[in-house]
Amino acid sequence: MSQTPYSDWVLSAKKTLKREIQAISDMETRLGADFAEACERILACKGTVVVTGMGKSGLIGRKWMATFSSTGTTSYFLNPAEASHGDLGILRPDDLLIAMSFSGETEELANVIRYARETETFVIGVTGKVTSSLARESNLVLSVAIDEEACPLNLAPTASTICMMALGDALAVALMERRGFTERDFARLHPGGSLGRRLWLRTKELMHTGAGLPVVSPSSPFTEVLMEMTRKRLGLAIVKEGRKVLGVVTDGDVRRHFQAAAGNCVASTASSMMTANPKTIRSSTLAMEARELMEQNSIQHLLVYADEDAEELVGVLHLQDLLKAKVV
Repeated sequence: MSQTPYSDWVLSAKKTLKREIQAISDMETRLGADFAEACERILACKGTVVVTGMGKSGLIGRKWMATFSSTGTTSYFLNPAEASHGDLGILRPDDLLIAMSFSGETEELANVIRYARETETFVIGVTGKVTSSLARESNLVLSVAIDEEACPLNLAPTASTICMMALGDALAVALMERRGFTERDFARLHPGGSLGRRLWLRTKELMHTGAGLPVVSPSSPFTEVLMEMTRKRLGLAIVKEGRKVLGVVTDGDVRRHFQAAAGNCVASTASSMMTANPKTIRSSTLAMEARELMEQNSIQHLLVYADEDAEELVGVLHLQDLLKAKVV
C-alpha cells in the first residue's frame, strides 16, 4: 500500500478541481450571442436534435442527448463511426446536428458534416479550436476552449470534458426555462422514478377491488367478521347494507371491543364494533395525496369511491400498497 501522505492526495485533487472550476468560469464569461442563437435554433427545431461525437466527446454527447430528451428536447445520438454505413439516413433537413470535437479535427465526423451540409441540416459545432475544420464547416460554433487541462501533462481530457459537459447542461436548462418545462412534465418523462410515482400514480392503480374486498353485513357476528378480515388480509372489514357503506371494522376496533367486552364477544356484531364514517378518497386521486391523508389521520386504510358516483365503493387502499409502490 502506498505511503503517500493523505495531504498530498488531497492537494493534488484540489489542484485538479481548481483548474476545472477556472475553465468553467472562463467559459461562462465568453457566453453571448452564439449561445443565445444556439438556444433559439434548438427551440425552433421542427425535427430531432441529433448529437454526434467520437471518444470522450461522444460519451459527453450521449449525456447531452439524454439530458435533452428528459427535459423536453427530442434528441438522438449518432455514432459517427457507424454513420457512414447507413446511419446517416437518420438526418433530415428539419433536424439540427450538434457535432462535438475538442480538437475539431476528428476524422469520423467528416462524412457526417458533409452529409449535413448536403441535406441543408443546420450544424452547431462544439469545439475547443475555433479555427478547426469543424468550426469552418459548422453554421454556428460554441467554444469550449481552455487554457490548459487539469492533467499535469496537459494531455488527458479533463478540464475540456468538464466544460463540454457543463455547456450541455447550460443549454438544457435554458431551454427548459424558455419552454416553461414543469415538474409534472419531468415526471411524465420519468414514470419509473420516485417523482413520476408521486405525480402520476393514481389510487385506482394500487387499490384492492372486487372479490378482494372484505365485506360483511351489519348483523354479521364477531366470528364471521374476524374470518373475513383474516381471509382478505387487509386488516379491516367493510360493513355494508346494500350499496351503502355504514362503516369499517379494523384490527384496532376488534382489539378495543374485545377488551371492553372482557373477551366475551359471542353476541357482538359488525355494527357494534365498527367505526362509522371512515376516511374515503376518489379513485383518480394521486397516490401521493392518499399517502398524505393517511399520515394526517394516522390510519392505514382508505375506502375508494368511483369518480362519477359518490355512492359506489370500488376499492380499498392500504398503506402497504403505497409503500410497495415506493410512494414516499
